[in-house]
Amino acid sequence: MKIYVHEKGIIIAGKSWEVRRKLREYSKEHKLVKDWIRSTNPDGRNICRQGNTPVQY
Repeated sequence: MKIYVHEKGIIIAGKSWEVRRKLREYSKEHKLVKDWIRSTNPDGRNICRQGNTPVQY
């Protein structure tokens, strides 16, 4: 599963059950996608998450 967090949105790639599970998990922490993006990427750089490891590109 991969999660890409960009300045204007997110991309979640994986199996359908993985995506649903991650969305449920993040919905408990953040009310809006905007809040999620700001909390994971405060300095504005693009980040790719593979599993639980952030990878910057």
